[in-house]
Amino acid sequence: MLRVRFQMALLAVTALVLVSPPVSAQESGAIGQLRSFMTTTPSARGDFEQISPGRGGRDNEVSSGSFAFMRPGKFRWEVRKPFEQLMVADGKQLFFYDRDLNQVVVKKLGEALGQTPAAVLFGSGDPERSFALRDLPDRDGLAWAELIPKAHDAGLNRIAIGFRNGLPVQLEVLDAFDRTTWFTFTALVPSAKLAPDTFRFAIPPGADVLHQ
Repeated sequence: MLRVRFQMALLAVTALVLVSPPVSAQESGAIGQLRSFMTTTPSARGDFEQISPGRGGRDNEVSSGSFAFMRPGKFRWEVRKPFEQLMVADGKQLFFYDRDLNQVVVKKLGEALGQTPAAVLFGSGDPERSFALRDLPDRDGLAWAELIPKAHDAGLNRIAIGFRNGLPVQLEVLDAFDRTTWFTFTALVPSAKLAPDTFRFAIPPGADVLHQ
């Protein structure tokens, strides 16, 4: 088992870009800003912090690291603390690597993303095909957009993305067990020029490889 909940990290890539061009007046709401981000930011890199609910009444789990993405279908999510772990999508396959366990899980990208927002935001699809969207009341100084999956087996109940001045800066994911995971993104470089090997993954020598 990979220690970090990569499934929640996979959902988090829905809000990897924290900088987008100014939106027009008719798209000043959070949903409009989300649509603008999807159509105007082909790539980005930055840092993240993830707070997950602890198991069995334990304290929340905190992890942090860096990420990069290039639309469609390529992203890199690298956990540096408290354990070194890596998730890489090369456009066809998704690789989960736990360095301490020297274990790699390989999945077909389409099957791994399924009905998650990542399937929409890293592709070229319309989010309203898979999600019901609505603007939420402002909270904590942010404008919020809510995404409710239309599929009953999506693995999550709700996603909320918080924007400030046209920038998505926070993400909340409520999973199928009513547990909320929080993400904050910082140090973003939008439309970043990324090296081709950013999204390549080589199986480490001696690693235990599991295909799912």
